[in-house]
Amino acid sequence: MGAGAFILGCEGPRPTRAERDFFAEADPWGFILFARNVEDPDQLRWLTTELREAVGRDAPIFIDQEGGRVARMGPPHWRDWLPPLDQVKLTKRRAADAMYLRYRIIAHELHAVGIDGNCAPVVDLLRPETHEILANRCYGDDVVKVSKIAGAVASGLVDGGVLPVIKHIPGHGRATADSHLELPVVKAREKALRVSDFLAFQSVSNLPLAMTAHVVFADIDPKCPATTSPRMNAIIRDRIGFDGLLMTDDISMKALSGSIEDRCRDSLSAGCDLILHCNGDRAEMEQVARAAGRLAGQGARRADAALGWRRQPDAIDIDALEAEFQSLMKHQAG
Repeated sequence: MGAGAFILGCEGPRPTRAERDFFAEADPWGFILFARNVEDPDQLRWLTTELREAVGRDAPIFIDQEGGRVARMGPPHWRDWLPPLDQVKLTKRRAADAMYLRYRIIAHELHAVGIDGNCAPVVDLLRPETHEILANRCYGDDVVKVSKIAGAVASGLVDGGVLPVIKHIPGHGRATADSHLELPVVKAREKALRVSDFLAFQSVSNLPLAMTAHVVFADIDPKCPATTSPRMNAIIRDRIGFDGLLMTDDISMKALSGSIEDRCRDSLSAGCDLILHCNGDRAEMEQVARAAGRLAGQGARRADAALGWRRQPDAIDIDALEAEFQSLMKHQAG
């Protein structure tokens, strides 16, 4: 049997003795960090080292570092970024090149502190009704353009030794509610979704990891959000063609109903491989560990394949890369 079929957070900038003991016993497949865990580079290097020591292996450690509003690491120790949509608009026809450079630089910053997974690219298509929680994190409204940019983002991360996590499969752009707070319902017909939202994710279906959308697609499964829907998971696997490691979005978000254990069981039964739990609440993490169990079978195979994407970063001159990025931004904006 493999590691636990879940990714967990911790409460603060250093794991407590109780947390280390719990992680050693529960053995999560990986960890995820948030702003509450971040102080400075030295502290982050200690934290990532301690988390891996707790489970006794080189566990992947993830973060949401999109840049813009969703950035857990920022000044004065790390670079500040425009929202992705603003940068895409500024760089126009060179958007994919600029986004590659952006995420290659972000990967450099993450890898330096022991973080080797980033929850990006965001492949959700922007629409007039897209909720403001997501809108400026998108790359645009055109499937071809978004697909090209998403591929560039993923390449920048992989070249920097960081695993990309595509989100939010099979698409969150049509949602008009914030899934952190309530359950969005999308009423678009499946035929329309196939040639738009689903198609964008098909273009990056070869990537190693993806995160689900806590969104109901009423024309396909009016009862369950994609995370807990066997029908939607079948679309992710068969129509979109994603055979990588599929994690839930944060299992504690209010879009989902029922107990934490029920949410975990329903997600895994629907076809997800991993449960993502983010808030560091010990009681909830214990429930996740009990309900999710261990990676085995297809889930273990996909987990091993995902880790196979990890590599040492390509050698770069970070100052030259930064200068290239700034030149591109200035030239295109002008």
